[in-house]
Amino acid sequence: MARVVVNVMPKTEILDPQGQAVVRALGRIGISGIKDVRQGKRFEIEVEDGADISRADLEKMAELLLANTVIEDFEVIEGETE
Repeated sequence: MARVVVNVMPKTEILDPQGQAVVRALGRIGISGIKDVRQGKRFEIEVEDGADISRADLEKMAELLLANTVIEDFEVIEGETE
C-alpha cells in the first residue's frame, strides 16, 4: 500500500499564534534560544493498491479540502510506502 503525505503550513506572512504560544511556553520550561515556531498539519493518506490516483488528484485534494490556500501552503510528498 502506498502512502502519500501532505504537509500544510501557515504562509510565512501569516501570524501563527499557536507557534508563538509554543515559543513562550518553551521559555517557561527553561528552554531558550528558540527564535520561532510554525505549527502546521500533516496528513498521511493510504492509497489502495492499484488505485488510479494521479498527482493532479492529490494536488486537488490538498488545495480544495486539506488546506485553506488563502492562509496556508501545502506540499504533497508521494511515494512513501509501508
